[in-house]
Amino acid sequence: MIDVGTGDGRAVLETAAAQPATLVVGIDANAASMAEASRRAAGPVRKGGLDNAMFVLAAAGAPPEELRALAARVTVLFPWGSLLRGCLGGDPAVARGIAQLLAPGGILEFLLAPADRDRLNGLPTGPADVIEAAARTFEALRLRLIEARTASDAEVRASGSTWARRLLSNPATRRDVLAVRFTAEGVTMASRSELVGGRRSPMDASRS
Repeated sequence: MIDVGTGDGRAVLETAAAQPATLVVGIDANAASMAEASRRAAGPVRKGGLDNAMFVLAAAGAPPEELRALAARVTVLFPWGSLLRGCLGGDPAVARGIAQLLAPGGILEFLLAPADRDRLNGLPTGPADVIEAAARTFEALRLRLIEARTASDAEVRASGSTWARRLLSNPATRRDVLAVRFTAEGVTMASRSELVGGRRSPMDASRS
């Protein structure tokens, strides 16, 4: 599993603890935000360390080649700024970078909660418009939309995101949250390789 724009990494730590057989990777362009979570994960297992959690300093639009076409599941939880723009078609490099992480048959999951008060400079904020923009963006990258609906409070809480806790705890910050999911089902390793610029990644080679 890869969590893109992981921020403080709380979601990575919770998922890694709950799924010890899964390698959980958090990616963010801000090293400082991940520092505490990375320190905790690197500690001794007997003291709460997690040997199946890791953190990578990288921009969403330029993920490391070693992670490309690797993930069975990619999550993007409450993106904002350039990451949100990429999810909604405003930055093709970001959308492409996210799509590149998925292995054939993998699932891409979003929790999206843009609002007019965020001053998003023209990005859609209405639920139908947000879903349409995300679908248009990622279907162009050979992913198929399989679900788009309002997320329940239980789903928002289960995401493990610090922002999710803030949304649920403060009536002033509450807003609609959309759960949007895509699949790379039917996508072959060859077409995944095309998405990474015509090169097979080291992970591709290890599977052949």
